[in-house]
Amino acid sequence: MKKRLKFLKQFMRKNLLRYFSAIIFSGISVLFSVLSPMTVSFAIDSVIGSEPMNLPGWLMRMVENYGGREALRGNLWILGLIFLLLQLLAGVFQYLRGRWIAVSTENAAKNMRDTIYNHLQHMEYYEHVKSQTGDLTQRSTADVETTRNFLSGQLPQVGEILMNVTLTLIAMLSINVGLTLYSLCVVPFIFIASAVFFTKVRKVFRKVEQSDSELHTTLQENLTGVRVVKAFGRQSHEIEKFSDKNSKHRGNVKKLIDTMSWYWSMTDLLCMAQAALVLFVAVSWAISGRITLGTVLLFTVYIRNLIWPIRHLGRVISDMGQAFVAFDRIIEILEKPVESKDVSGLTPEIKGNIVFKNVSFQYPDGTSPLKNISFEVKQGQTVGIIGPTGCGKSSLMHLLVRLFDYDEGSILLDGHELMDIDKKWLRSHIGIVLQEPFLFSKTVFENIRIANPKATRHEIENAARTAAIHDSILSFEKGYDTLVGERGVTLSGGQVQRVAIARTVLKDHPILIFDDSLSAVDMETDLMIREALKERSTGVTTFIISHRISTLAQADQIIVIDKGRIIQKGTHDELIREQGMYARIWAAQSEEEI
Repeated sequence: MKKRLKFLKQFMRKNLLRYFSAIIFSGISVLFSVLSPMTVSFAIDSVIGSEPMNLPGWLMRMVENYGGREALRGNLWILGLIFLLLQLLAGVFQYLRGRWIAVSTENAAKNMRDTIYNHLQHMEYYEHVKSQTGDLTQRSTADVETTRNFLSGQLPQVGEILMNVTLTLIAMLSINVGLTLYSLCVVPFIFIASAVFFTKVRKVFRKVEQSDSELHTTLQENLTGVRVVKAFGRQSHEIEKFSDKNSKHRGNVKKLIDTMSWYWSMTDLLCMAQAALVLFVAVSWAISGRITLGTVLLFTVYIRNLIWPIRHLGRVISDMGQAFVAFDRIIEILEKPVESKDVSGLTPEIKGNIVFKNVSFQYPDGTSPLKNISFEVKQGQTVGIIGPTGCGKSSLMHLLVRLFDYDEGSILLDGHELMDIDKKWLRSHIGIVLQEPFLFSKTVFENIRIANPKATRHEIENAARTAAIHDSILSFEKGYDTLVGERGVTLSGGQVQRVAIARTVLKDHPILIFDDSLSAVDMETDLMIREALKERSTGVTTFIISHRISTLAQADQIIVIDKGRIIQKGTHDELIREQGMYARIWAAQSEEEI
């Protein structure tokens, strides 16, 4: 609970005063609502009837100065006006309560969404890798909305219910203690039912949230992978998978509905029985002269103010269970580790001289993709990296851009230890084209310009020429203003890669990394891009990961990796003379070309 309060206070910053003021307004509104029926009871018993006027001293003096009972009896509109005034004041404070609650909770929800999004941007890369996008999306949207609804609706209602019950009880006890005790007969049973209900419903809510998250993830994966689904004719399989998740979610929701139905039915029965008991006793006592008709009227109103809010507390408790589950899921995100801040990180001039010394790396799950890696690269050199799938090629580059930090050994960049260099500074000097490039749902022009928002159209077109995509873009109906679908689904795989290359080379980086980013282009286009890059990027240290020997053949140094270790190192001519993996790949690819 302390953890929840800590985060809640963080989200409610600068809004707590307004929020608690709204709850106070709610209490004032309840007070006027409790007082208003007393005017009707007073009119029936002490104005129209002959019961003594049992009023506070100051109020009694006002009535006597006005003319006493007879004056009021002749001007009943005054009591009607007081009744309407009390109801009006109750409404005004209820309006202020609603307005201030809405403003403060909407601000809190905005703070919540901003905090989550900011955290996601700085969350460790590994946490993104193992998390499901649909689940993170739901926690950032639906769970935030559930929490906001609780803060704006159910939580203030808890205070309102407590004040309503307290003030009503005080009023009832001041009128007739015996009838008040009859009015409390079922309250313990309602509280017991509410406690049992809260225990059960919270577990069911967690299952509903989990199945809903799985449903969102399935939908998100299908929509983003629609090209693969259609290419392999997997529509029936995807429909069946979604149907299974949907059925599971429906089953969990049905359990929730059954649990809530059990509670509402039981408490409805208890509340109605209580109201009937009080009405029966009150009427019996009124007939025998023990209480007045006005007292019957008051207790008829107050029993509703007492029993139904307590019964409604069960609904608030159920919503509280759902909100706790949603809020805990939000907290789970915010407690995921973020990248360490390089407060005193170095910002040296980066040229591109790189040295790996006995570098080893282990993922948090215990797997070790890289072991004892050592090599040296001079500024302006091109390094080719080749090896079987999953051997650690991409992990090696992830270390260089500090998506992960190495566990053993040392990486020197222009003489500085890599982990001593500020991450943001480091990444701003390294251009990387990922193995699976991502394009945003923007125009081609906007996608390329992301790397350098101040770039001119001429610079963007030159970058596109370097990536051998300029002519293809001009062939589009709207040219550079062509809208790219989400994840680039309106372009071919090769076009997506080349737009990503253009985006990267638009900004002058001293270090470039191409992580198997030429795999979707033909060999002729591959050669054109490499020649253009060589001409454009003189003095730039370049890493090219590829499974294609022809792409790497002209590199100054080629590194062969297998099972996380460097097994060969040298130039193309040197490696094909060795009896090793590189020569075997070269021979196999040469035969394919023949």
